[in-house]
Amino acid sequence: MRPLLSLEGVSKGFPGVQALADMHLQVYPGEVLALVGENGAGKSTLMKLLSGIYSPDSGTFQLDGQPYRPTGPKHAEELGIGIIHQEFHLMPDLTVAQNIFIGREPRRAGIFTDDRALNQQTAELLDRLGLDLDPRSIVGTLTVAKQQMVEIAKALSDESTKVLIMDEPTAALNNAEVATLHQLIRRFITPHTAVIYISHRMDELRAISDRITVIRDGRYIDTVTTAQTTMAEVISRMVGREIDTSVGPQNVREGREPVLSVTGLSTKHLLRDVSFELRKGEILGFAGLMGAGRTEVARAIVGADPITSGTIAVHGRQVRIPHPARANEHGIGYLSEDRKRYGLLLNLSVADNIALSSLREKFTSAGFVRSTGIAEEAREKVRSLGIRTPSTGQVVNHLSGGNQQKVVIAKWLTKDCDILIFDEPTRGIDVGAKDEIYTLLNQLAAAGKSIIMISSELPEVLRMAHRVVVMSEGRVSGVLDQDRATQENIMELATLRPDSEPSVISEAGPQ
Repeated sequence: MRPLLSLEGVSKGFPGVQALADMHLQVYPGEVLALVGENGAGKSTLMKLLSGIYSPDSGTFQLDGQPYRPTGPKHAEELGIGIIHQEFHLMPDLTVAQNIFIGREPRRAGIFTDDRALNQQTAELLDRLGLDLDPRSIVGTLTVAKQQMVEIAKALSDESTKVLIMDEPTAALNNAEVATLHQLIRRFITPHTAVIYISHRMDELRAISDRITVIRDGRYIDTVTTAQTTMAEVISRMVGREIDTSVGPQNVREGREPVLSVTGLSTKHLLRDVSFELRKGEILGFAGLMGAGRTEVARAIVGADPITSGTIAVHGRQVRIPHPARANEHGIGYLSEDRKRYGLLLNLSVADNIALSSLREKFTSAGFVRSTGIAEEAREKVRSLGIRTPSTGQVVNHLSGGNQQKVVIAKWLTKDCDILIFDEPTRGIDVGAKDEIYTLLNQLAAAGKSIIMISSELPEVLRMAHRVVVMSEGRVSGVLDQDRATQENIMELATLRPDSEPSVISEAGPQ
């Protein structure tokens, strides 16, 4: 069978970095080809070449048997290549409908946008796709998960698409939304279309892909048939080493002293009577379905969202935290799920971002910033966290998503907070980098740091957390000790009705 899309000998370099070298790839009609590799392996660069954002330094491309060399994203779309980017390409001040059909809006008299027809057309598309979105909603007001749905709807709205590229399409989706996406993919696939599916979630690759292509350090490694391989073999090819994905929490013990006590915490829109304790040297996992209130708890604790009732105590002393700067003063650091929006200054260097939260107390003397101290600290964090960057002076926006996440972690390690809240710490990060971050979190806990880890990936929670707080519709539905924390027990608590009593399986911790 002739490939629908093929690449041969493709290379692409940037100052100080060879992103791709002699890359080749074949995508056949009617298939879902998974593309995997560690962060920095070149996946996103390859997709940007295909979508016309970058031009290759060398190599040949063919689409449906014809030479393919797009001059830009619009030209790529016209030729039949659609893409859902890992980082959203949406206009936050426009509506869902305007974002989906930007440049293709229905017109009155060929001049004026027909808003009624646009909203109707969008509603019909969303209904057909099974996506629960209001066409008139402003995109900037939506959650990360709903913005991802807008990206998906936008990509699937163009019926001329031959090859649809999905770059981490499920990073912000819960299990039900992932199932919906996979149904959409199966409907999209025909004898004349194909999907390139990029994901770090191994269970998804098994569920949706026909073949898996592995790349490492910008080079092609192997292509395997999904049904004839194991995910352990895929991971081994990705990282060049074995990774133990079956280990559980480390340093589990009783009698830890509480360092953070939250009692009866409520907010105006979602949280109701949330209570729990975080203990010294503990990793406390937060689990629940999307919209259960996990991120809202973190934001309420650090003062990003106002609370209407409840108390917060740090080391046994009740504190008032009206804004995030006050949380920092009490030794609480927050790594947001949206690193680009809340965690980084994208146009500053790696070194500047690492020093950002500690500039006044660590890197300022007599009113002058000590650039030498910043450079030394940045080099140490780049080394210890394995941040892939040509130098500490590299602009953060030019790093891969996983390396950007590591820079945010480095910032809070530099701050040396006693309490660290990690909201989706491995979102968009490959399995090799995940393993490094897991090791880092365990080292921090062993050193006496107390960690709240919010994650949508149950295997991650079960691997890392000493105890698990499970939330459902703004309330704590249960707290599980490590020996009771199973996927079944967590899901039972996560799906409790909000007016239900906490289950008897949740015995540890205050309810």
